[in-house]
Amino acid sequence: MERLHQLWREGKYEEVEAGARALEAESGRLRRRGRKLAVAWRAKALATAASCAHGRGAQVLAELESLTAELNEMAGPGRALLLMIRSNHMLVLNSEGRYGEAEAEGLDILRDLTRLKHLAPVWDIELCVLDNLVDALCGQARYEEAEAIARGNLPRAEGSTVAALHCGLVHSLNGQGRYDEALTEALRFAPCWDRSQSGSLRIGTAVALHGLGRRSEAEAAVREALTDCERFLHPDHPRFREARMLLARITAGGPPAPTAEEARS
Repeated sequence: MERLHQLWREGKYEEVEAGARALEAESGRLRRRGRKLAVAWRAKALATAASCAHGRGAQVLAELESLTAELNEMAGPGRALLLMIRSNHMLVLNSEGRYGEAEAEGLDILRDLTRLKHLAPVWDIELCVLDNLVDALCGQARYEEAEAIARGNLPRAEGSTVAALHCGLVHSLNGQGRYDEALTEALRFAPCWDRSQSGSLRIGTAVALHGLGRRSEAEAAVREALTDCERFLHPDHPRFREARMLLARITAGGPPAPTAEEARS
């Protein structure tokens, strides 16, 4: 399992998923039922997480829901596994445009995490949920709320959540038409590379440039975003559609880029 987590940190999602599926199959040969279930659940959780990060979340939506049902009665520190699975379920709901459902799930997870904080370290799950909540709020055009969450949690974020919350902040500013601020924020610093965020910051940059009337620069930025998506994400990733719709609008000489819910609907 440690080797798979190292591959995850390197962004090798396909290898992680394949390895986790193999581990899940091997767990059936374990003698102790409790150990067998624990290994299978953790392997499934990691495999589905890799699929979501790569952009194939819709393909594992039913599996995420099945896992949630299986683990729903889990108590104590072990419940963190369930909440991680539910966070990925929230991510898929967002990618499917089911923003209200994603928000409701996120708020429920945060309540559960509050009860767990004294039993196990859960800050990393909490930050992932908050990032998903930013996307859910942007999808409902509640950009000011999204901005507050992103700004409030960026200072304590680490690793991949820095990139995710940074992109969320840029998108929330664009949604409010604050293109100058969005562009400044997009160019302010370069977070550590995170494969799952490929193309996202460039899309946010392109939206800001388009809103400022800098169409040639906006077109270049969104084309770079598409290149990043093609290199690192699965063709089913919803970010492809978002980037292509934005490119079509820019090259057609249309008005400033659509808000998040328009781009993803």
